[in-house]
Amino acid sequence: MIDLVIVGAGPAGLGAAIAAAENGLEVCILDEFVKPGGRLLGQLHEEPDGKWVNGIAEAKKLHERAIQLGVSILFGVSVYDLLKLENGWCVYTTEKAIESECLLLATGASETPLPIPGWTLPGVMSIGAAQVMGNVHRVKPGEKGVIIGVNVLSVAIARELQLCGVHIDSIVLPQPGLLSGDAVNPEKMMESLLRLAHLAPSPLIRFGGKWVSPKLGARLYPKNGFKMWDIPVQLRKTSLEIIGEHQVEGVRVADLSATGEVVTGTEKTVAADFVCIAGGLTPMSELAAVAGCTFCYVPQLGGHVPLHNEFMQTNLKGLYVAGNITGIESAKVARAQGTVAGLAIAHELNALLDGAEEKINDAIVEVIETRRNALIEFQPGIEEARKELHCKFYESRGEVISI
Repeated sequence: MIDLVIVGAGPAGLGAAIAAAENGLEVCILDEFVKPGGRLLGQLHEEPDGKWVNGIAEAKKLHERAIQLGVSILFGVSVYDLLKLENGWCVYTTEKAIESECLLLATGASETPLPIPGWTLPGVMSIGAAQVMGNVHRVKPGEKGVIIGVNVLSVAIARELQLCGVHIDSIVLPQPGLLSGDAVNPEKMMESLLRLAHLAPSPLIRFGGKWVSPKLGARLYPKNGFKMWDIPVQLRKTSLEIIGEHQVEGVRVADLSATGEVVTGTEKTVAADFVCIAGGLTPMSELAAVAGCTFCYVPQLGGHVPLHNEFMQTNLKGLYVAGNITGIESAKVARAQGTVAGLAIAHELNALLDGAEEKINDAIVEVIETRRNALIEFQPGIEEARKELHCKFYESRGEVISI
């Protein structure tokens, strides 16, 4: 039996492995992909200070440090079951079963699908798939594309695709319907877009992001949209259908009113050879459910997340979570959470001796500061939602605590 098994070799998993191994724990990471880094691999962007973030390079640094510390990493391995043992966990993989005293789930997030007529045509993909094609595999998803779904992820990746030499014709809203929900409401999407205003190249948009309300912004938003990096972001147009005989040939769009109703008689076809669907991200928590974790539904964190505290502990002994499985945030926050989990696990296993509480508390403060300084906020109210979630954790154990 080893000390710690980590499922997921993204920034959270690698951060936890490094923190745990630095304190003498025997650590094994499992990941179904062939490379370490997780979603970090697809990131390539310029920050406001002019520095470029290269996710592949960042992942390489973390990987090399983990290997230097003796961390074992198994790639191309899937985990299909978890069993609670008397003194630990048994992790069942497609290669073998591994027993460990503690288990960390750092499985990340999955994209939320938005079914649209024509979405099964060749050339239709999720926005994350296009990001991986361009930034990881250096393959263009196409020459001219339309992105369906206006959110933090779609706007950020649109810029990355542009840097790959791809022409993004426009970013439009999905088709109105039960499954699209608020994703087709111009006012709600304006609220999301204003959280990205500080990244916009236009001073006018940055100014508007500070002073314009989402409701007013949606009503004043021009039908042809504003351009960010020369990409039209159109909150007053909706995608009715992806068209094509054997592959994507275009998208049929129509105008929307400020409150989200389709304006009849405004339909037209936009030519494109690929389409990206951006429905947002949801915590990938299936393994936590298999393990028997208690869950809470927290919209600010992206959906159902395992109940956990600020030490990344779940309600099950020896089981921890970190990264986007706990709520949708940036890779930097995920890595900081991983460090907390790695230190907390080392403390549980009596490996973190000198100044244990101070080290863990410093790591928790680092998570909070990283969150507050994040370049992108996926949902408003994340910090408050996390505090409430942590309080629920202690309440479930009959403890009353002020966080």
